Amino acid sequence: MLKITNLQVYYGLIKAVKEINFEVKKGQIVSLIGSNGAGKTSTLQAIVNDVKRKGDLVFDGQNISKFKTHKIIKNGIALVPEGRRVFINLTIEENLRMGAFNNDEKFNELKEKMYKMFNRLDQKRHDLAGTMSGGEQQMLAIARALMSSPKLLMLDEPSLGLAPKIIGELFEVIQTLRDEGITILLVEQNAYAALDISDYAYVLENGKIVLEDKAKKLIKTDEIRQKYLGA
Repeated sequence: MLKITNLQVYYGLIKAVKEINFEVKKGQIVSLIGSNGAGKTSTLQAIVNDVKRKGDLVFDGQNISKFKTHKIIKNGIALVPEGRRVFINLTIEENLRMGAFNNDEKFNELKEKMYKMFNRLDQKRHDLAGTMSGGEQQMLAIARALMSSPKLLMLDEPSLGLAPKIIGELFEVIQTLRDEGITILLVEQNAYAALDISDYAYVLENGKIVLEDKAKKLIKTDEIRQKYLGA
């Protein structure tokens, strides 16, 4: 579904991502894991053309390397950014409408689907997003992204700052989305949780991919266990 070739990301003269190559197969959960500053978030931002970058990006058979961000989203990629970034002065339902900016004709159908998937949002649909807990805001951020009916959903650190119980619920939702046919690209510092639900994974260090394999194999390797799993 997504093939990245020779991707480079620059911040001024600093090269944050250094000629990486990877792919995301349709119907899979693929994880990018690594420490802070490894280039994970920069990679996601590069895919939606939100940073200065070079390289070839092919999505669903179409070269999107020169597409503007709004066109990339319209073609079927959605990003849930780190820190959630919901509109705190808008209600839950108004946040969902913002997510459906290019899908307005399906708004009512999609919002009811989101309320069914995320019961907590249904109960508070007319509350301001700023009054919600961190876990509820994360669910809203995912629901808002899903309002564009993406083929590929990219999640940047979805478990950050959340309680273990909420993290468990969140990762169940991610697996459900995969089972419903949405391909997932997951950036996550909680390496064990990410590898546990992923089909394939890449390890980033200093802007380069240093390891890749099926997630169930990586989780058993000594290098991954020592560096990222605390074992």
